[in-house]
Amino acid sequence: MCDPDDRTGTRAEPASMAAEMRCTGAALRRATRRLTQFYDDAMKPTGLRLTQYSVLNALAQAEDPSITDLAETLMMDRTTLTRNLRPLEAAGWVRLGPGADARSRAVTLSEDGRRVLEAARPVWRQAEIAVRERLGADGGRALRRLLAEASAAMAAD
Repeated sequence: MCDPDDRTGTRAEPASMAAEMRCTGAALRRATRRLTQFYDDAMKPTGLRLTQYSVLNALAQAEDPSITDLAETLMMDRTTLTRNLRPLEAAGWVRLGPGADARSRAVTLSEDGRRVLEAARPVWRQAEIAVRERLGADGGRALRRLLAEASAAMAAD
């Protein structure tokens, strides 16, 4: 729950926004939605959304991972990853097959998937450059470092 006594909002913000920004989770979700929309808009010509690009990119760097391994790499739960894999499989960009044991399934990037990913990379790079320019060199580095630290801190049990 957000701390109602945290006075981080400014007078220029609407009251509802100031309250939301006092909650770290809400502030993170808000920024994530805004950045994801920026990347999605930039990547529209490729036919991929940022989440799909991320899955294809992770698959290109792995060797036929199981759904569980891929979910861990992407820090997604298996159900969400499975839902994200369906349109990629339907498009012929990934294949699901038997895994190392009877309970697992392996995910493979198809040749068509590799072609789509390679065609999308320059578009993603341009979006990444635009984000870094908007954040500034120091701001971008600081944000990526803080996000990595937050991710690691939340993984600690």
